[in-house]
Amino acid sequence: MLTDVPGIAVGHWEDRVAATGCTVVIPPPGTVGGVDVRGGGPGTRETDLLSPLATVGEVTALLLTGGSAFGLAAAAGVAAWCEREGLGFDTGRARVPIVPAAVIYDLGVGDAGRRPGPEDGEAACRAARAGAPHPLGSVGAGTGATVGKLLGGAGMCKGGVGAATRRLYDGCTVSALAVVNAFGDVLDERGEVIAGAFTPGRGFVGAARAAWAEPPVHPRLVHPVFESTTLVCVATDARLTKVEAAQVARSAQAGMARAVAPVHTRLDGDVAFCLATGARPGTAFACGAAAADATAAAIRDAVVRATALAGVPSGAERQAGERPA
Repeated sequence: MLTDVPGIAVGHWEDRVAATGCTVVIPPPGTVGGVDVRGGGPGTRETDLLSPLATVGEVTALLLTGGSAFGLAAAAGVAAWCEREGLGFDTGRARVPIVPAAVIYDLGVGDAGRRPGPEDGEAACRAARAGAPHPLGSVGAGTGATVGKLLGGAGMCKGGVGAATRRLYDGCTVSALAVVNAFGDVLDERGEVIAGAFTPGRGFVGAARAAWAEPPVHPRLVHPVFESTTLVCVATDARLTKVEAAQVARSAQAGMARAVAPVHTRLDGDVAFCLATGARPGTAFACGAAAADATAAAIRDAVVRATALAGVPSGAERQAGERPA
């Protein structure tokens, strides 16, 4: 759970009929943020503020949301909630909430006209509880998430939200929360596909190889377009600088590459955030190594916990259908 890091709160809102939702992470005041953006199709808000060259160093809240670019509107509701709670960067005249956000494209399942908005962002904030377990699977921003899109909608599997935690030798905690909506397959520790592009009778086709070894069948050329993205939030109680937080976010992308193949494609908008609360001394090197490991585990956790929705089965259900009765 991301809430294994003291002071971190996580809240979800979702509409299961429309197959969309959003997830809010609310860290303690003074939390330092970093970001790393990969792939050809990111949808983000206020990520430039997390650059080591930007003046503001803290994050008030973080939004991960469905709805593609429309879903960024939910950040306005998160900012409004933070303002009422007295949270934000003190400009001298007002407290301005710093709310970076990133989106997944889930308009290809459910109701494309229903996207998270300001009231839904506020609802996710109201649901957030520090130190409490948060739901995982096909919830929040992962409600309409899917993976394995090499063969288009007919062959994909359900994605979702997953989490994993690593305890460091120095007493620090590093946790990762992943919203998995990847174009590629999700792989286990042995490199075997556990959720991905699927064909009856053949099973998981192995998109990492098929993408270059077989005639092109990806959505841009043959099937309806299903945009893709994996979003990750790494949280730690280590005391990191803004540069170090960005380095840890970069390391989280390495974990993404361990669990998703192909990854960071021109059809993906993969984004990794790092939130460092600074409650304990810590080292960026150890946090980065743990972030990569926790991110890979969180991505796998997301598809293992995912359940069928809007006619899209989970990876486990795909495999079960291939086994003799």
